[in-house]
Amino acid sequence: MFYKSSSTKASRFFPLLLITVMALIFSSFTAYALPSKKQKGSEIQPDNYYPRVLFETTMGNITIELNRRKAPITVNNFLRYVNYEEYDNTLFQRIIPNYIVQGGGYSPDFKVKTTFSSIFNESGNGLKNRMYSIAMARKDDPHSAIRQFFFNVSDNTNLDPGRGWGYTVFGEIIDGTDVVDKMSEVETEYNVQSGFRDVPVNPIILNKATILPEIK
Repeated sequence: MFYKSSSTKASRFFPLLLITVMALIFSSFTAYALPSKKQKGSEIQPDNYYPRVLFETTMGNITIELNRRKAPITVNNFLRYVNYEEYDNTLFQRIIPNYIVQGGGYSPDFKVKTTFSSIFNESGNGLKNRMYSIAMARKDDPHSAIRQFFFNVSDNTNLDPGRGWGYTVFGEIIDGTDVVDKMSEVETEYNVQSGFRDVPVNPIILNKATILPEIK
């Protein structure tokens, strides 16, 4: 009788346990599969066409004003990386005087950082690669921009679209242009470890990128 009674209770208990476990698994899967607000750059200050981001670097602070009105895809993508703290402790790995200061893709030891999908090229938005603007780096494929960016330290009209695709400008420096000027003047070299040219001899690090409060 005892064995039979325990078996009866067990037969009732295990289906309930199975349902509970399956519910927990499903809820965990759903939470993982569905993007949270943190994952969507479009939901960061959604009504703000000109969000601002502060870069704290080893050479000083830089404040950038982004242009979501002209480059919504690019700005949302950039904010997504900032929100995930993916730009923190990254290297400015390519500097060409009177041309560009590029970073955002590597750790200080030249390890490739996590990436999301590449984005559509918005270089035809009317924004130009003028001095102190920020633009997306990419490969030969016009739609291959992922997370690397660069500051223009000259009016680089050759990077604007013409008959072909250009490089998408999505904002500009509103404070700290002197910091970028100093970056553009540092000594660079061929880096044996990475195989890159134009690498600063003394590493320049983006310590932290922060989305600033919206101006009301």
